[in-house]
Amino acid sequence: MLKALRHQVNVLESVATSSFAAWRGCLVIKPVAQPEKPLILYDMEACPYCRRVREVLTALHLDAEIRPCPKGGRFFRPDAEAIGGKQQFPLLVDQNTDRVIYESDDIIEYLFREYAGRSVPRYFQSRAWQPVLNSLGSAASELRGLRAISGQRPEQGLHLWSFEGSPFSRLVRERLCELEIPYTLHNLGKEHWTEIGPAKQRIKLGEYKPRPGGKRDGFFQQHGRVQVPYLEDPNTGVQLFESGRILAYLDKQYSS
Repeated sequence: MLKALRHQVNVLESVATSSFAAWRGCLVIKPVAQPEKPLILYDMEACPYCRRVREVLTALHLDAEIRPCPKGGRFFRPDAEAIGGKQQFPLLVDQNTDRVIYESDDIIEYLFREYAGRSVPRYFQSRAWQPVLNSLGSAASELRGLRAISGQRPEQGLHLWSFEGSPFSRLVRERLCELEIPYTLHNLGKEHWTEIGPAKQRIKLGEYKPRPGGKRDGFFQQHGRVQVPYLEDPNTGVQLFESGRILAYLDKQYSS
């Protein structure tokens, strides 16, 4: 009972985090083609600058290989330093263009220019007050996803279907970061205003039908619904919806 209550409190905190970020990272503004080789993001979930990059990945429907680098992390921080020369995050590695980029503003400008063929929209441009609001957003979630915790590393990376602004998905990403579990982030942002709202009661009433041919449609055809977070673990064959169930699984399977 107490555990369930605590989970609901965490969900409300995550809602506050999304609110401080003005709910960026929910809607897709321009779906782009996935690059031939996956983007790699060395990332710290609670870092407000990393969050800005993940918001843009959702906005462009871009997937990425996430290499969690929480404070005190032992696994991917040394790799990041070997690649870029320092342990600073976010760090984007694009194997398609051999680019290694630090700084959220530079990464965001690169993603829009390279993959969307346009300049950064005003909604995603840096503002003087953003660092304060984004830091408050991280504080609202009690800085979960900031520090490493002891755990077991899987042989293969996991797969998470998510979008940045989803409060429920954030809880799962936080735990994956703390456990330093690498995963493929499959962005499943909302493709139309009619999809705004929780999976079980969107703004548009009636039967839900995703846009034909999109990523959400492909997910719908496979699973019969579009709901995040959704986790697949190729190490065990486990496939799970619902943040509470996913967190319980991760703790049981990978937490020491």
